[in-house]
Amino acid sequence: MEVLTGIPASPGIAIGKAFLFQNDPKARRRSITPQEIAEEIRRLEEAVRITKEKLHEIHERLSSTMPSNTASMFQAQMLMLEDPMFLEKVYQEIEESLVNAEWAVMKVGEELAETLSQVEDEYLRERAIDIKDVSRHILANLSGEERLDISSLQEKVIIVAHDLAPSDTALLPKEKVMGFATDMGSRISHTAILARSLEIPAVVALGDISTRITTGQMIILDGNRGKLIIDPDDETIARYEGIRLKFIEHERELSVIRDLPAVTTDGHEVMLSANIEFPEELEALKQYGARGIGLYRTEYFYLRKDTLPTEEELFEDYKNVAQAVSPDPVIIRTLDLGADKFVSYLGVPESMSSMMGLRAIRLCLKYQEIFLPQLRAILRASVYGNVKLMFPLISGIEELRQAKSVLEKAKKELDEKGIPYDHDMEMGVMIEIPAAAITSDILAKEVDFFSIGTNDLIQYTLAVDRGNEEISWMFEPFHPAVLRLIKFVIESAHKNGIWVGLCGEMAADPVFTLILLGLGLDEFSMNPASIPEVKGIIRASSYADARRIAEEALSFSTAWEIEAYIWRTAMQRFPEQLNWVAR
Repeated sequence: MEVLTGIPASPGIAIGKAFLFQNDPKARRRSITPQEIAEEIRRLEEAVRITKEKLHEIHERLSSTMPSNTASMFQAQMLMLEDPMFLEKVYQEIEESLVNAEWAVMKVGEELAETLSQVEDEYLRERAIDIKDVSRHILANLSGEERLDISSLQEKVIIVAHDLAPSDTALLPKEKVMGFATDMGSRISHTAILARSLEIPAVVALGDISTRITTGQMIILDGNRGKLIIDPDDETIARYEGIRLKFIEHERELSVIRDLPAVTTDGHEVMLSANIEFPEELEALKQYGARGIGLYRTEYFYLRKDTLPTEEELFEDYKNVAQAVSPDPVIIRTLDLGADKFVSYLGVPESMSSMMGLRAIRLCLKYQEIFLPQLRAILRASVYGNVKLMFPLISGIEELRQAKSVLEKAKKELDEKGIPYDHDMEMGVMIEIPAAAITSDILAKEVDFFSIGTNDLIQYTLAVDRGNEEISWMFEPFHPAVLRLIKFVIESAHKNGIWVGLCGEMAADPVFTLILLGLGLDEFSMNPASIPEVKGIIRASSYADARRIAEEALSFSTAWEIEAYIWRTAMQRFPEQLNWVAR
């Protein structure tokens, strides 16, 4: 018996036989003559046409059986086939390198995927999977080979693969697939999102599981703790069968509180909101009981094609989202990308660092031709619902005032044209830089709310690159410096009469719920699927007790002491709820 640990991507327990899935077409380089270029381009265009048709078929098939956010992922892939950044590079590779279409597709796809995989934003890194998936489809259609169809499995299995493309995962027959395990992936990869939609347990980032497993081998998949057990003995199988049945009952109990408020036993209520990327994810808000959108990321519109989105395109999207969640709020974060994503029309150097360079609000202030259309679109959408605007990466009051000045310019332009907007629309900032946290008492006087972005705040406070495996263990949310900053930000907000939310990974982790509640946080914003667990703990807690626990936690000197205290305290109070949390 062997136990491997990965990332828990979708909850649940699966016990059964493995099915090793291998579906990664390769291309061989073949040199061509200049006279053959036209034929290779014709073959490529035909393969792209067939790929579009097949992706459309997948989209139509899923639209009638799954949530729209799942089916819409394939709309994004179809858009990539219209993206000149991808296809024109393939054409260029064929013409300049005099190579066959298969090799050009594979080479360009790998290069673009590698570029995306290097960016600092985890969501954007995962879009590399889309590039790889589209490339695989085109390669299969160029060669005339059919991709392995796992929708026709004859018995119940646990899928094991190096990686699963979105199109592979979406077509998993739920009645035959008990779960899946992959070498690659993250919590926000398409395959993880699809697994949660299918309610199939999944563990990703297992390293080399696809080389250790053979079809038919008995395994146990623990999607709650991120474990995979190879060749379990009878005692382990019996123990996990008991765990599986208890988890099913736990999920049923959580569904009962879906529409209930997040209120403590002594009457203190907080907001539980959702972080979303696409409008198609709106169905998940209702499914998991979210109260509006605490973070609407807008970057996708700037990455899906090689030209800037128009104000009208942005407005239509923001309006539709605002109407869908009204009267609950939607907080739209303005653009948070680095200048290196705008090389083609800003003329900035491709080598420009975006992590701590010309990024987010800094980019927008420098290039107002990008900023103003988005601000006008958000303002125009504000008359259709409860819209709030949020500036990212604010470092101090000077930067905030510059951003507010551009916002006033956008308002003036709308006024001059007689275009309506909500003149009382709330405006806030993300607190994700230590300088902003330390001066939050100053910032609070000029905004309507704060939203703490703990992912970056922890990284910048501790000088730790969480993507660096050598030091990622130092990325410690329980560090006293991090918790003291969060406490100061919340106190600064409340002293100035504004509310404060938190939209980082901490909000979604039930282990942090008690201490964040005790520190006085007003809003927890997270991926929708995490809301039931957090709500269950809040509804079973006393606010007075949470405040005492938070105060005690801050008396310790080390992250280890704080984590041990919080974990021990939480387990004493909520053993059933936390039994499913990976630690």
